[in-house]
Amino acid sequence: MTAEVIAAAWVCVRDRRVLVVRPRGSDAFYLPGGKPEPFETYAEAAARETREEVGLTVDPADLTLLTEIVAPAHNRPPGTEVRLICFTGGKPDEQPAPANEIAELAWFTSSDADRCAPAIQLLLAELVTADRID
Repeated sequence: MTAEVIAAAWVCVRDRRVLVVRPRGSDAFYLPGGKPEPFETYAEAAARETREEVGLTVDPADLTLLTEIVAPAHNRPPGTEVRLICFTGGKPDEQPAPANEIAELAWFTSSDADRCAPAIQLLLAELVTADRID
């Protein structure tokens, strides 16, 4: 039986690049996001994690489901999959900055896919197909 981790994330595209973060101790980049708390909606989790990880406030009510991706979970035991529920919307004007467990952030195009966790690689491909990033 495959183990599954459910995570909610925020997709922010600016100038045809997507915002990604790298947690301390990780060799891969992810979207701002994480696991929902009990009784928290996926949109609420994505908004909370975005605030905690990059200091941007997005209103969960302004978020729209973009896609749901299932992929092998990075840095988890073999056979573990992540179900990544991705939201877009909530346009903050501030500049993101790494906070809490985030070591660095970056703005990636598809050429940076090899630096990302498997689920983010799939997301980058979807964003290219939708002509949102290069």
